[in-house]
Amino acid sequence: MIRVGLSGGIGAGKSTVATTFVERGGYHIDADKIAREVVEPGTPGLASLVEAFGDDILDDDGALDRPALAAKAFRDEESRQKLNSITHPLVGARTQELLDAAPVDSIVVQDIPLLVEGNMAPFFHLVVIVGVDEELRVQRLTELRGMSEDDARARIRAQATDEQRRAVADVWLDNSGTPAELASAAERLWDERLEPYEANVRSRTIARGPVALVEPDPAWAQAGARVVNRLWAIVGDKASAIDHIGSTSVPGLIAKPTIDIQVTVAGLDIADGLADVLADGGFPRAPGIEGDNPKADPATGSVDRGDWGKRFHGSADPGRPVNVHLRVTGSPGARFAVDFRDWLRDDRVAREEYADVKRTALAAADGDIDRYVEAKEPWFDQAYARIAAWRANRREN
Repeated sequence: MIRVGLSGGIGAGKSTVATTFVERGGYHIDADKIAREVVEPGTPGLASLVEAFGDDILDDDGALDRPALAAKAFRDEESRQKLNSITHPLVGARTQELLDAAPVDSIVVQDIPLLVEGNMAPFFHLVVIVGVDEELRVQRLTELRGMSEDDARARIRAQATDEQRRAVADVWLDNSGTPAELASAAERLWDERLEPYEANVRSRTIARGPVALVEPDPAWAQAGARVVNRLWAIVGDKASAIDHIGSTSVPGLIAKPTIDIQVTVAGLDIADGLADVLADGGFPRAPGIEGDNPKADPATGSVDRGDWGKRFHGSADPGRPVNVHLRVTGSPGARFAVDFRDWLRDDRVAREEYADVKRTALAAADGDIDRYVEAKEPWFDQAYARIAAWRANRREN
């Protein structure tokens, strides 16, 4: 299965997207609904709240009076933490029960209003944010929900900003138009990206990006950060470092629109042990790639005999090609990947030279990724020595 995190600010219209996904076959988990269920009359959750805050948080029918609870629970930080310590574990346990019950080929849609505020984005295969500008949200909240303008603006500004939401959004669905237009966009997303993504995860298939060079995109840095955070959530303390490397990590450099990430681990046995968890997380392993081409030690001219082995994974997401290189911490291959990035960031002449090498390699490759990579390899060999000199010069200065 894949897990899709769906969110958006109050008045953004994510319920339209959730409904569309469910109609398409999505397995829906609604965080707001769960939060209500775990404190219904007769539940241990409601009993715990009464014990913590008093029976005056109940209405005449014995149900939770939410405004009365809010008046007590949000008066200070200690009270808020007490509320969270009761409700969060209950919501988490119920969410896990629903996840465990999902069919193995599900596209799980977790509808979470505070996904951004709760720093939950890295734990999903894909995050979909429904967005619309504040003025239109205020208009909808006042006209459709009967809120006062002051109340609407206060609620909007108490939540994450659009900038914070865009930082975690793999997909941004603009809801400035009609509900029908938003539903149509959600349908296309489901058909063209989510269904193929789930099928690729299940079949352990990598979605390859185009063998083409495009102009540098400032959004690559943010996309790289999202992948790095997602990989940390998957591998945890099995990694010593996770870095955005490759051409998309170098501002101003043309590149294939594929994010390259390096995960360094204590040994290749650790990398092998991560194969299944990475595949389940959306990054299947590519068979047959066991190492990098060793480079000559610039000091001696002999091949650097350090560990050049690696494991290679790629993204199953057809909407975001990613290469994941797992290398041993401190190995020459791992050092070279980071030093190469930093050298290109620092040296404009080298950056322009590499761009020319890429163009020449692409012309010779005729659309074949292996030929493209092989055509660049001689330049990498001589760059290895240049980077060593650059690194030594930086240490001296």
